[in-house]
Amino acid sequence: MHDPDTYFSIAAESHGYYREKASKFISFAFPVTSEQMVKDHLQQLRKKYHDADHYCFAYQIGFPESDSRTSDDGEPAGSAGKPILGQILSRGLCDILVVVIRYFGGTRLGIPGLINAYRCAARDALDHSTTIFKVLEDFFEISFPYESLNPVMQILKKKQAVIKHRVLDQVCTLQFSVRKSQCKLVINKLNTIRNIYVYQISS
Repeated sequence: MHDPDTYFSIAAESHGYYREKASKFISFAFPVTSEQMVKDHLQQLRKKYHDADHYCFAYQIGFPESDSRTSDDGEPAGSAGKPILGQILSRGLCDILVVVIRYFGGTRLGIPGLINAYRCAARDALDHSTTIFKVLEDFFEISFPYESLNPVMQILKKKQAVIKHRVLDQVCTLQFSVRKSQCKLVINKLNTIRNIYVYQISS
């Protein structure tokens, strides 16, 4: 059981392979954070493996609200994308795309055979990946008089906030990130300091 602002993903691209009755299934797992990244990876794979028969995939993006999608790319409905997604879900992964490319070997596998093949190919790519622990963060900008610098820095250090940008002058400006579960505590502490202004910003 992990904290509500943490989740698992993969560190980098990984590959897998499965063969069944002369059909070859080449699999790839990618860390992704947007649909555009999904489209880019698919475009590159279609270009590199332009002679393949099917490019089936599944992805899950976002946490805790996740957006997922599957594609059978011409295979019988539910025989490719769903078993690929099943491997993602069974490992509790987010921000991930898994693609399985099929070269047809001349022998039909039937729906149970296809489900098994796509599942095994996806599993092999994930078995070769490195799982990482990710923390949800929020980003803020604060401004305050220079004489308040020490108490501000003490609060940020205690809550392990990460300073992204700083301007130290008569009026100081700091941009920082802090894990989501600590945001309310940090902001409440900062608001006890006089003449401080806090704004939430995008990453």
